[in-house]
Parts: sequence; structure tokens; C-alpha cells
Amino acid sequence: MLELGLKMLMAYALGSIMGALLLGAARGVDIRDQGSGNAGGTNALRTQGFWFAAGVVVIDIGKGVVAAGWLPDWNIPGVASDPGIAHGWLAAACAAAVVAGHVWPLYHEFRGGKGGATLVGALLALAPVVVPVAIGGWFLVVLLTGFAGLATMVAAATVPIALWLFGLQSPPLLAFTMTTAAFILWTHRSNIGRMRSGNEPQLTGLWLLRPRNSGS
Repeated sequence: MLELGLKMLMAYALGSIMGALLLGAARGVDIRDQGSGNAGGTNALRTQGFWFAAGVVVIDIGKGVVAAGWLPDWNIPGVASDPGIAHGWLAAACAAAVVAGHVWPLYHEFRGGKGGATLVGALLALAPVVVPVAIGGWFLVVLLTGFAGLATMVAAATVPIALWLFGLQSPPLLAFTMTTAAFILWTHRSNIGRMRSGNEPQLTGLWLLRPRNSGS
């Protein structure tokens, strides 16, 4: 249990390293004070532009890859591996912890992002075959509706379904992806509220079915 606890704590600390806030500090901005107030890739794109957002996404995906793909296999000096914890459950626990760290970052007043990009990074390490399905679902929803938040929720929901269809019915993977799908829905509750009230901004550059008078 010591190995599990320490590695989850490390994954959480890694998740707390926010791409948007690191790059924002270099630029002298805090995107949590701009746009939607979210420290994630979509708000970075809206408020700071493509290249800034691309850097944010690379960092946020990267920490998910490291936490779920490398950390579970790392031998912590002086800490024995726990044979009672299967590797799959250890990796899933680290993946969940890094996503939680992104949403509630230790170093940034527990005000972070919504977990989408970091979840993608974790899936690249745990089940890379489902990532194209999730990304494809994300783009499809954005192209049809323009809503990035809705696209992220749909993409997260497709992952456990894709695992089942691909025959990857590992209990740790299914538990992780079903839990995170519900968690992503919860972190996007403000987006749901804004969509219901008609105040949710849309990515008009990717929204193919936008009305002609909605702008470019």
C-alpha cells in the first residue's frame, strides 16, 4: 500500500503542473482571469491563440503519459513493490490521480482545468487504440455544434464503449474510464449550464454547421 500511496501522490503532484499557468507566467497572464476562467486548452485557445494553446495541450497530455505510463513501473528507492496490487490497478490509480491534480492543482490554489487533455495523455499510455476514437468523436461534435465542452464530454463517454468494442475489457481500465467519464461530465457542469442558457461560446472556426450570420 505504501507504493500505491506514494505513486498516487506523485501523480497528483505531476498533474498539478499546469501548462496554461506555466506558459501564462512566461507571458505575464493568468488565463483563469480571462474568458471562461478555466486553465485548459480551450480557454487558452480563445484568449491567447493557437500556439499558446498547443503548448498547453502538449504539457497537459505529456503529464498524463508520464503518470500513467512511466510512474507505475518506476522502482522508488527504498520502497518495495507491493505484490498484492496488480499493475493494471496501480496504473489506473496513477492515471486518476494525475487527472485530479490537473483539476485541483496543489501549486495553483486548487484552481485548474477540466481534465480532458490529461485524460488523453493517460489513455495514450493505458489504451492508445481508443484515443483516435475519442479524438474523432471530439472533432465530430465540434464540427456539428461548435461546443468544445460538449465535445469533451462526448469523447470521454465514448472511451469505455470503445474499450468494450475493441475487447479491452480489463476491469482497471473499465473502472478508470467509466469513472473519469462521469468526472469529466461533472467538471463541465458550468458548460452544461451555459449551453442551457444560450451563453456557451463556440469554436466558430471549426463549426461547420454554424449559421451564416454567426461570424467566422
